[in-house]
Amino acid sequence: MEKEVEEVIDKIRKFRKERNISILNLSLESGVSRSHLFYIESKTTIPSLETLTKIAHAMDLQLKDFFI
Repeated sequence: MEKEVEEVIDKIRKFRKERNISILNLSLESGVSRSHLFYIESKTTIPSLETLTKIAHAMDLQLKDFFI
């Protein structure tokens, strides 16, 4: 997995934990399955831009927040 992709995934987890959002709640808010979120955070799968957008909006972030 590319280093840049790993950094984006690390930011997803960081933002989720800072906001005290469980994977289950993020799943409910984003429409992304709980198992898919688990696989993303465990770096087993790479999220699409569409999935990243759903996750960002569910946490009141902009997509760019994962890349800066």
